[in-house]
Amino acid sequence: MQKTLDVKLARIAADPSCRDFILADAKDADMAAGMAAPGVTRDGRMRTLQEYRQLIRENVAQGLIDIMLMSPSTGEQLAIHERLFENSSVTPACRANDTTDIHLAQGGIYPLQPSRPFRTATIEQIMYGKVAPKPGEPVVGADLGLYSITFNNDVERDLETLEKYRAFRIEAERLSFRHFLEVFDPNACGDMCPADLARYINDQIARTLAGVVGKGRPIFLKIAYHGPAAMEQLASYDRSLIIGILGGASGTTYDAFHQLWEARKYGARAALYGRMINNSEHQLTMIQHLRWLADGELDDPAEAVRSYHNELEKLGISPWRSLEDDLKLTPRATAYAGGTAKPTGSARPTAPSASTSASRSSDKVQASLARWSRILS
Repeated sequence: MQKTLDVKLARIAADPSCRDFILADAKDADMAAGMAAPGVTRDGRMRTLQEYRQLIRENVAQGLIDIMLMSPSTGEQLAIHERLFENSSVTPACRANDTTDIHLAQGGIYPLQPSRPFRTATIEQIMYGKVAPKPGEPVVGADLGLYSITFNNDVERDLETLEKYRAFRIEAERLSFRHFLEVFDPNACGDMCPADLARYINDQIARTLAGVVGKGRPIFLKIAYHGPAAMEQLASYDRSLIIGILGGASGTTYDAFHQLWEARKYGARAALYGRMINNSEHQLTMIQHLRWLADGELDDPAEAVRSYHNELEKLGISPWRSLEDDLKLTPRATAYAGGTAKPTGSARPTAPSASTSASRSSDKVQASLARWSRILS
């Protein structure tokens, strides 16, 4: 079946001003958080890995996302063993590296130290489920991967990161493996942190990609959203570059919807939401509203929040927050283990004063969500 990702990439390449928008569900958190990765159930219990994978199946079956990002082990189970994506418009992708700044074991201190590059799985294992496939063997896994890099304004660490990324690109090109590039904000830059973080990241992206040619180039970027000016600067610098935003830590529903709406307005062409989808009250309904906002069918993030709450009420699902609280813009961490971004919009629609039938979730669920959100952010 034709993949919507391929269709959109071709249309954007032909006409960068077209309205196509790429939406991904990031279910690769087990490469970072371990036990906490699957999130919690309605009663505050930690989900199992099997429950996490069932959510992936359901979200793929819905058909509204363009990419499902997974860990290589989940990709093996769902793409290779179950053939989940054979008759789906959704493209499977796997996290191709797992740098130390996302090593979030309970009690671990790795994210407090400058990121070090590391890869658990080989590209062949992601594509075929094994090392050294036979010549001409068809790809049964994913031919798309996420590769992440973190600059810390440290010449030794950053050169090590770039050298590993170069080796990955050469291997990927030889194996016809596509990738998208995630550029995290510095995780441990100490007294060398750049004063203008957004400009630093934009400059690092432009400088790094200036030396990357042909099939070695990423098909799009995944970066923290630093507001309209930074997004517009990068988008206008190279119109052939497809810029995607990462969702960051869970916040209010308005946080998710406003971020996508605003980033799209100023040049983003893709969004990858992990915790925002995974910690939502009903993932299929959350994805539907993200899709409407991405495609411009909804053009008001506040109205999207109201619509989302209405749909939850129809489903008989109690929201985590009242509508009034869910319409607030809040500070959130922008990466698995990074700093906190301030709200970026200069203005937003005023939260309604009308009463709503939405009820608050239980203290037990809220406490569990808060606990695991802290671990994941």
